[in-house]
Amino acid sequence: DGTCLSAMWRLARTGAARLAAAAAPAAPLGGWYEWWSQSRPVHWAEGGLAALQASAGLPWWAAIACGAALLRTAVTLPLAAHQCRLLAQLENLQPEIKNLAERLRYEVSVRGKQLGWSEKVARFHYKKNLRRIMTELYVRDNCHPFKATLLVWVQVPMWVCVSLALRNCSVGAAGSEVQEQFSAGGALWFTDLTAPDSTWILPVSLGLVNLLIVEIFAVQKLKVSRFQKLVTNFFRVMSVVMIPVAATVPSSMALYWLSSSFVGLSHNLLLRSPAFRRLCWIPRTKSESDTPYRDILSALTTKYSFKK
Repeated sequence: DGTCLSAMWRLARTGAARLAAAAAPAAPLGGWYEWWSQSRPVHWAEGGLAALQASAGLPWWAAIACGAALLRTAVTLPLAAHQCRLLAQLENLQPEIKNLAERLRYEVSVRGKQLGWSEKVARFHYKKNLRRIMTELYVRDNCHPFKATLLVWVQVPMWVCVSLALRNCSVGAAGSEVQEQFSAGGALWFTDLTAPDSTWILPVSLGLVNLLIVEIFAVQKLKVSRFQKLVTNFFRVMSVVMIPVAATVPSSMALYWLSSSFVGLSHNLLLRSPAFRRLCWIPRTKSESDTPYRDILSALTTKYSFKK
């Protein structure tokens, strides 16, 4: 009933508030958070934001949004293009790997019969030699799968450092003068960047953009493994969880998260364009579509039955 729903809603907000309070530098925390919030990369982020705002003469809300777009475009986009290039090379290697695997299976079978190998021993030699062959192919084409994770290793720490820098600016840890500028540096309904967005417009928008990113990625997968389904569902849950979290942090952080996600969505769509992929030297693959945006819209429409 309405009373239960109201109680559950208050409980959710209380839990989110405690989560945000646990991350607030105003309290004597110690530990990893205090160390990271006062680390050199976070101070670099604070200085970079201040330099951007001062040199461009922008209000703080615009400086935060532009800073997110600049970081995404200058750092993340090239790494994302590099990741797409590696994944395309790996996809184009699959037919060759398949043929070599079939030939290896036959050779191991013949050799096993000659030497009297058991099925377990034959399977061991097959897997061992297949790994060696695949490694040689990765080295030959310079496309080891681990290199595709470089984007994550750069993007996540960068996102955390900028978020902590904005929190320091919002709570006075970066100086009372900056905090005063933040308190009057917002726009529209979030005029005070040091206070949470009481309207929930920024948090809900953040959740919707993140969910859209997850769904666009999900509909592009024709064959989905169980692990990929678990990962997709995990990111769906995280997109929803980030809504109450974003509603309890300063608006400066919520604005940065929304701006970063929106630019990330734009880059994600841009990297689907065949013309842009050729510009980034991403090789053409069998799964690449000549009409990616029409296909994404059609897949989303079919999946969620937006029309009969």
